[in-house]
Amino acid sequence: MSASNYATERETTEGRVFNVTGGDWDEVVSGVDPINEGRIVVNMGPQHPSTHGVLRLILELEGETVREARSVVGYLHTGIEKNLEYRNWVQGSTFVTRMDYLSPLFNETAYSLAVEKLLGIEEQITERATTIRVLMMELNRISSHLVWLATTAMELGAINMMLYGFREREYILEIFELITGLRMNHAYVRPGGVAQDVPDEAIVKIRDFLKLMPKRLKEYEDLLSGQPIWLERTQNVAVLDVTGCVALGVTGPVLRSAGLAWDLRKTMPYCGYETYEFDVPTHSDGDVWGRYLVRNAEIRESLKLVEQALDRLKPGPVMVADKKIAWPAQLAIGVDGMGNSLEHVAKIMGQSMESLIHHFKLVTEGFRVPPGQVYVGVESPRGELGVHAVSDGGTRPYRVHYREPSFVNLQALPAMAEGGLIADVIAGGASLDPVMGGCDR
Repeated sequence: MSASNYATERETTEGRVFNVTGGDWDEVVSGVDPINEGRIVVNMGPQHPSTHGVLRLILELEGETVREARSVVGYLHTGIEKNLEYRNWVQGSTFVTRMDYLSPLFNETAYSLAVEKLLGIEEQITERATTIRVLMMELNRISSHLVWLATTAMELGAINMMLYGFREREYILEIFELITGLRMNHAYVRPGGVAQDVPDEAIVKIRDFLKLMPKRLKEYEDLLSGQPIWLERTQNVAVLDVTGCVALGVTGPVLRSAGLAWDLRKTMPYCGYETYEFDVPTHSDGDVWGRYLVRNAEIRESLKLVEQALDRLKPGPVMVADKKIAWPAQLAIGVDGMGNSLEHVAKIMGQSMESLIHHFKLVTEGFRVPPGQVYVGVESPRGELGVHAVSDGGTRPYRVHYREPSFVNLQALPAMAEGGLIADVIAGGASLDPVMGGCDR
């Protein structure tokens, strides 16, 4: 095996040990003889605008052709998974929502489903809470795809599309703020249900959005789909066929753009998705153009799902009935806009001393989760988002690990970029839609 700048090795009593790093810049450059080989090493990122400050690409170029590409991650590492071990099970929702910050509600839902499976209360989750989860996730899928469309278009020179994509996303963030109190990082979906109910004014705003969005989506396609530069920059660029996707573990729109209709909402349903009517869009070319078409089609399918969820919203509780698990929901907001209202505090204080003690212990210590381990996967905007949760029977997770699609999908970048032009590295990388907060965690 040839020596590598990225994985120095040594023999130990336990066998061969590799020390894997991002690579030292001097060592990487010294491995290339630019005069004799006609090659140059370019350090693209993390400061390059198209890597958004948190992804480093080391490209070995021959002219404008990429001969070798390496991804270096970790610039946005936050230690969230380790931090979860020092907080109770409900507090974990506040941490995981910050992983993939473009789809926080998927992080929360996957985590909550895992905790509920460990507790054995999946059947106790109320119908209204499950419907609200579907409603929020599909709105979040639309907002995430809008960011992808806006930023990818910007990176390829279509500045107008960037402005329009963020304009419509803003509408969804206003809906989220109405429902959860926050635009992002909501900690809204929690083990047992959701933090609070959907207000009537939010439902009115969502229905207005359902009327508006199809028109706007058609405007995007009128702007881009027939545009010669857009076609040149996306068609037959960064091709990855279905065999390559499966070999690398790639999921989500990238896999579906290669022709495989693999969507966990259909193949391994959760949250009652099997009872909804929607299609799984696919394309056969496996290029940037195909990923663009698939994501646009997914926005339309999500609009259908949102409408169905709204029609299913029946009055009822949004948290499980078991008071030993149910985090206090439907909390009135105090005059400062943050804490609980005096009326709510008086209600708790006015009950029995035992209920007050229980409320205090639930909030400070949290509930106990039986020993065991589970894996739960959901279909995030980027692919399979999986949670492996382990409990030792305490009030805090023993271990929570995320199978993060951004991290897995980034493996495909060298396969897509090598042999192509340096300009196409930007289009190919953007078409993966990586969110580095989720990748690095």
